Amino acid sequence: MVSQITRGIKISVLTSFEGTYFKNYKIHFAFSYVITIENHSKDSVQLTSRHWEIFDSLNDLEVVDGEGVIGKKPVLKPGENHTYSSGCLLSSPYGAMKGHFNMINFTTTKIFKVIVPTFRMCAPFALN
Repeated sequence: MVSQITRGIKISVLTSFEGTYFKNYKIHFAFSYVITIENHSKDSVQLTSRHWEIFDSLNDLEVVDGEGVIGKKPVLKPGENHTYSSGCLLSSPYGAMKGHFNMINFTTTKIFKVIVPTFRMCAPFALN
């Protein structure tokens, strides 16, 4: 698990290898990740959008931007947390993701970025 705190918002990520399968005559490696967002600040905040950079050891960088996370824009009061699960497909058994969440602070009405630390994805059979 990796964690990082930005402006009182703690992001923790746990990854898991889900298996391999063929799609379009090509093998893919499936990974899931669970992200927990904890509000350790004194203000209520809302996650409005996300930015991901997905690295695959055999391919170029893939950038994904979108609203919310899994269709939600969670509001977190001080002391609250939000956990969600998602996943990605890689063309190799090694990869990594990093990014940020755009959030709004309801007290100041300012938008700020919360860093999602780089997390690695590795199929267990590929470990030396």
